[in-house]
Formats: sequence, C-alpha cells, structure tokens
Amino acid sequence: MTSSGETRSAAERAYQLIRTQILNGTHQPGTMLGEAGLASDLAVSRTPVRVALARLQDEGWIVIYPKRGAIVQGVDERTVAELADARFVLETTAVDRAPDPLRQKLADALDASIRAQREAFDAGDIAAFIDLTLEFHRGFVEAGDNAVMLELYSRLSDRHRFILFASGDRLLDRCEEIIAEHVSLVEHLREGDSTGFANILRGHLAENAPPTATSARTSAAFESTMLRGH
Repeated sequence: MTSSGETRSAAERAYQLIRTQILNGTHQPGTMLGEAGLASDLAVSRTPVRVALARLQDEGWIVIYPKRGAIVQGVDERTVAELADARFVLETTAVDRAPDPLRQKLADALDASIRAQREAFDAGDIAAFIDLTLEFHRGFVEAGDNAVMLELYSRLSDRHRFILFASGDRLLDRCEEIIAEHVSLVEHLREGDSTGFANILRGHLAENAPPTATSARTSAAFESTMLRGH
C-alpha cells in the first residue's frame, strides 16, 4: 500500500513536471491530457496525477472534463494586455527608484545578458533565449530593491514564459528586433533617461504579445475532441 507521504511526493513531482511541460510549450493550448497517459509517462499511479491536475486547474492552467481528461488552457487577449500593463508598471517603477550606481552596474550586467541572447539566437536555442529574456527583464525589477515588487513580478513570470513559448515562430522572427530593443532599454537605463526607457518598454511589450489569443485554439480543440468522441 502506498503511504500518504509517498502519494504527496508523487503528486508534487507530477505537478511540477506537467506544469513545466505546459510552460515550455510541450503541451500546447488545446492539448487533451489523459490521466492514464500521464500516469504511464511519469511512472506513477493515477492518484497523484489526479491530484496534480486538480492543482493545475485551480491555478488556471487546465480545465478538467470528467471521464474525458483535461484541456490545456490558453491565455486570452485581455490577460496578455493586463500582464503587459503590470510588467510595465513594475519595471518602470523599479528603474525610476534605482540609484545611479546601481543602474550603471545593472547596465553592465545586462550588456552581458544581451551577448548571451545573441549566442542563443545564433544557435537556434529558443528555450535558452526565453530564459535569458526573462532574467533580463527581472533585472530591472531587482534594481528597485523592493522585495514586494520582486515577489509580484515573480508571480507574473510563469505567464510571461507561457506567452513567449506560445508565440512560436513569431518569436524567432522577431529575435533580432527584440535584441535591438533590449539594447535600447539598456542605453536609456545607463543614461538615466526614465522617459525614454518607458517609451521603448511600452512598445517592446506590445510587440512581443502573441498575435491572437490562445484561448480560441483551446475551445476549437475541445469541440473537435468532443465531436470525435461521439
């Protein structure tokens, strides 16, 4: 018999893995996830998978349909826009309050990040490019030296990662522009030009949103799945 502690541990592992696969695009919006298939892939029983899926549904990543499975949720246009607004407020506020010595130190560190971004792009490593992009923007918030702001920003990071992976080929097509915009952000940071920084950031966030909401694909995939089931 499996102990409750072992079940909790297996459920946590299942949760972390499935969640990671959703965030990195392995399970695209609209994908149907079945308990049996996940349990087999993870080499666990269905119980921890069921617990993990319930937790993911509570967080808004999936919707569970009894006896069918779970559908990976997309992100609608409003959520994308609200995420961009929240990031804009946090990043610009943090940069505004950062002392000049810290801005200069951060600018040097971000120069190195941009070089790494170019290397990842040249190597075609989109996952590394996304990780570096997330770290790059987090640096602006860290400069504000405000633990609450950083905590709030960290909560947004998973949605940001999900949106970047959901952008797919469009992100690859825009990598050169993204890097150029990152260079401009660092230049304004180094110069202490908060207005210029904010103007570049606002356009940068708007341009990097997916062209359409992913929730539409979720609904279409679900309807198709239901039709096949009858």
